[in-house]
Amino acid sequence: MVQRFGFCCKWLNDTSEFGGMKVNAKDRELNGRSTTMRWLREHKDEAVQRQWDIMTHNTLAARRLIQRVGSLPPERRMVRLGSEMLQGYTEKDWKSWWQQPHIQSHLENLFAPVGEMARTLDVKISFHPGQFCVLASDTPDIVERSIEEFEYHADMARWMGFGKSFQDGCKINVHISGRQGPEGIKKALPRLSQEARNLITIENDEMGHGLEKSLELEKHLALVLDIHHHWIRDEEYINANDDRVKRVIDSWRGVRPSMHYSYSRDEHLAVAGLGDKTNTEMHNIKDLLERGCKKQKLRAHSDLLPNTKVNDWALSFSENFDIQVEAKGKNMATEQLYRQAKETSVI
Repeated sequence: MVQRFGFCCKWLNDTSEFGGMKVNAKDRELNGRSTTMRWLREHKDEAVQRQWDIMTHNTLAARRLIQRVGSLPPERRMVRLGSEMLQGYTEKDWKSWWQQPHIQSHLENLFAPVGEMARTLDVKISFHPGQFCVLASDTPDIVERSIEEFEYHADMARWMGFGKSFQDGCKINVHISGRQGPEGIKKALPRLSQEARNLITIENDEMGHGLEKSLELEKHLALVLDIHHHWIRDEEYINANDDRVKRVIDSWRGVRPSMHYSYSRDEHLAVAGLGDKTNTEMHNIKDLLERGCKKQKLRAHSDLLPNTKVNDWALSFSENFDIQVEAKGKNMATEQLYRQAKETSVI
């Protein structure tokens, strides 16, 4: 089975693009565009045309991005698609517009080739609704809006031909956030469409509900292990052979699992005064905290993956997991990890 290394949402070619991509960037056409609800409100005569232009561009960009990823070695064929695909799909001012039958039919026609491209080129794809998608909130209105937002992503997956069976090529991942925790997720699940229930994955949080809480859902859905989140919250480098990790694998019911990997930013590690050792050792987080680092800061994703020892730890999971790299450097960071895997004979 192929061991995959994926990245999130955008294709970058240069470190200058880490802070934002210019309109004349080399591969701008592989990446999505967006607008704001304010712009749409203030330009009512142009708003509908802007929506058509953006949806057309973004679905075509998704196809181009998948095509690019599909040209990479099999181990690199994994990518997360951006949530900005359809602007204001769940916003009160635009919901009814998006739900018009002719718009829905057009969207199905736009997204179907995206899914076909992914299956033809054997590219594993995913979505990650934003942090405001809180299915386990104790506020009913937030739960309603979160279900609506999750179903937006399920619609895109369904139009692409996914969601017909359990984890059939496109996961939709959310954090286990909200005061109701696992019980809140269990309450929300029956309210989701069949496609949404087939594709949902739950990820352990770095500050809230951790891996132990995620494991309460192991019989209900597939779990995504985020090892950086676990390192921050539970203050340990979890072992790839840990029984908890095996339970995560089992939650995928025979489908190859995905996990997330990120690394803290240099400037936040530098607070510890480690000098040349900042990116050459596997740091004890308790020591970092004693030296003045803050968990809130350590959460932030690095641009690239400069610590080869921590990378080795992440790669120890690759026999049983596909690794989704979450870094500002997107595909460039994933290429870095992939090269290290090749050089160290992990793959």
